[in-house]
Amino acid sequence: MTKPAFSFEFFPAKTEQGHEKLLSTYDELNKLSPAYFSVTYGAGGSTRSRTLDIVHALCARGDTDIAPHMSCIGDDKAEIAELLDLYKSLGIKRLVALRGDLPSGQVGMGELPFALDLVKFIREHSGDHFHIEVAAYPEMHPQARSFKLDVDNLVNKYQAGANSSITQFFYNADSYLYLRDSLEKRGIDTVAQPLVAGIMPITNSSNLMRFADSCGADIPRYVRKQLADFGDDSKAIREFGFDVVYRLCERLIAEGVPAIHFYSMNKVEPNKRLIEALGLA
Repeated sequence: MTKPAFSFEFFPAKTEQGHEKLLSTYDELNKLSPAYFSVTYGAGGSTRSRTLDIVHALCARGDTDIAPHMSCIGDDKAEIAELLDLYKSLGIKRLVALRGDLPSGQVGMGELPFALDLVKFIREHSGDHFHIEVAAYPEMHPQARSFKLDVDNLVNKYQAGANSSITQFFYNADSYLYLRDSLEKRGIDTVAQPLVAGIMPITNSSNLMRFADSCGADIPRYVRKQLADFGDDSKAIREFGFDVVYRLCERLIAEGVPAIHFYSMNKVEPNKRLIEALGLA
């Protein structure tokens, strides 16, 4: 059985102490030889300077590819072109192209209101320089009118030049497999244009529920009930969460998932433990 590639997502730290901790986390996770690290980007570029700081630091710290997130809503083409040129100068070869969320108080959608527009613009501006990842939603984008239209949008992003997509986190393997089958039926070769499984380790019950509610991800009833039963027993939550995510990844690997992207939450554990237990390192 072919082992899937794996990668990790970081978010920019808000403090100098957090920044230093993130660099230490990078050093530990980088020993596992991931394919790349992605770095998130706030609504309307609200964390732009912090994103650039950590991208600079990680590029200088190792040879592993760094994939900055880019959002387009509310930005103009000149700003995005400037950022693309900067990333080229840093040797960046991979981007995660997203619509993003409008910052509170901002009304204009900008010149590139959707991720599809951003993918097209990156290709117009930079040709094939960048490997472009886009977002995919196994349980449908919360603002989509139907699952079919959501799949249509993902297909359009592939056809506009996206190389691969990373899913929102999920805990039901069948939702991933159904989306993969739907793409295949629409003519997308998910080997050549992979559907990467986005995986969120479970370490904290309240944080997980908040993330899920904000992005429309489904938490299976048995997981919700068990986490509620554990109450404040953080060790029991971590062990149960590890087992849930390990079994999910095992199933995905058995089904031939091409790659797994771990939403690391800037932590070494349980990401390292999962990689080692799954035999991916």
